[in-house]
Amino acid sequence: MTAKRSAGILLFRGAEAEAEAKGAGARAAGTDPVSAAQVLLGHMGGPFWARKDERAWSIPKGEYEPDEAPEAAARREFQEELGLPPPPGDLLPLGSVQQTGGKVVTVWALAADLDPRQVTPGTFEMEWPRGSGRLQTFPEIDRVAWLDLAQARTKIVAKQEIFLDRLEERLRG
Repeated sequence: MTAKRSAGILLFRGAEAEAEAKGAGARAAGTDPVSAAQVLLGHMGGPFWARKDERAWSIPKGEYEPDEAPEAAARREFQEELGLPPPPGDLLPLGSVQQTGGKVVTVWALAADLDPRQVTPGTFEMEWPRGSGRLQTFPEIDRVAWLDLAQARTKIVAKQEIFLDRLEERLRG
């Protein structure tokens, strides 16, 4: 059996961060390219995550089939999860990681801005309460926020933290 696969896009912003990622010249002496960087994460929706905050945030991502290119899936899932197309720009590969359940997640970073108030998340249905026989609809992501890297490390699900490390390495160059 083939492991499930998921792909996503990690938006980041901050003038220093964008310049560094794009290779747009040297930064000013003594400045830290990571200090202004922020990433856009989504708090996972549904009853399981409703009362959790730490380790309950995720990169916008989703599953794809073997016949779909991972980058195309990342762009599609971004739109499905946030209700907005990914902003224009070059995707920077951050690689893949295998999550605890065996799913392989591949992520790209994208230097761009996005207003969280414009997000209209996709939804999913599940039986809730369990065993009730009633299907309820929940948002895939119930809120979205820009977080600095230190704050994001406390919020993001543990197996995705490696993508923050990889982004930081890339920004530090």
